[in-house]
Amino acid sequence: MKLLKSSSLALLVSLSATWLAPAVSQAASLLNVSYDVAREFYKDVNPAFAQDWKTRTGETVTIQQSHGGSSKQVRSVIDGLAADVVTMNQALDIDALANAGLIPADWSSRLPEHSAPTTSTILFIVRKGNPKGIKDWDDLVRSGVSVVIPNPKTAGNGRYSYLAAWGYALKKNGGDQGKAREFVQKLFANVPVLDTGGRGATTTFAQRAIGDVLLTFESEVTLMLREFGSDNLEVVVPSVSILAENPVVWVDKVVKRKGTEKLAKAYLEFLYTPAVQEIAVKHHLRPRDPALLAKHSDEFKPIPMFTIEEIAGSWSEAQKVHFSDGGLFDQIYERK
Repeated sequence: MKLLKSSSLALLVSLSATWLAPAVSQAASLLNVSYDVAREFYKDVNPAFAQDWKTRTGETVTIQQSHGGSSKQVRSVIDGLAADVVTMNQALDIDALANAGLIPADWSSRLPEHSAPTTSTILFIVRKGNPKGIKDWDDLVRSGVSVVIPNPKTAGNGRYSYLAAWGYALKKNGGDQGKAREFVQKLFANVPVLDTGGRGATTTFAQRAIGDVLLTFESEVTLMLREFGSDNLEVVVPSVSILAENPVVWVDKVVKRKGTEKLAKAYLEFLYTPAVQEIAVKHHLRPRDPALLAKHSDEFKPIPMFTIEEIAGSWSEAQKVHFSDGGLFDQIYERK
């Protein structure tokens, strides 16, 4: 009888060890579904978070990345891709997750700064020497000036550029919507081709040598100069531009099912820490930390910015009025 008890105890210990082993050895993991040009940023963020999490909790964590066009990425999540977190460059894409019931409608209030730990804006890139003398938004509607902007219906870069031009004209003309429409219509009359995304527009301008000026995110400017040569291109900072926020969110339905809510929240909160704000600067994203922004004012020129809310009410309203089928963009753009 004693032998039986001893054997049973040994077996129980053995089985317990077997059951517990996977829980001890298995690393926690997150999937971050993000937009294409954030690839290098998160390549630096993820090991920093993993080390921080290990130091604080003793737990090993693995972060997997998925990158692609922002709207396509969000559609993949809506269709079932199990993203713990989604990190984008416009609230419109994350609102789509709320509309699908994956996150609450008030998602932007759950983290600081409208749940956007970094920002950017729209600047101009011109040919070396600026042969057309382009200095501000009014120069983009002059006769003989060719402007490269991606399609606002398919590219976040294009939507921000369109709304930046709209906001400039709106503020210049005392809120006159008619004059804003006229200005943007003149601007897009100077656009020779509409690429579907920002990278395509960059190729059109820098490699195919089409256009006199490219409108693009500030975070892309340094990369472009490095890739295509500062002896070929230069930057123009307009008098005013738009605040482009990069919002982030944990996906409630996914993290509750996977048991990763605490980890997902910690990952996104980590984006606001000084360490990651410095990583953002390295990747030419504007940090939220005012002192850090001032420290790097040579790269991030002080420039007045207006918000989407100021000029369009909200991203959802901007989408409905300007970019939906039959909206203002369809009405003003004459296809070439």
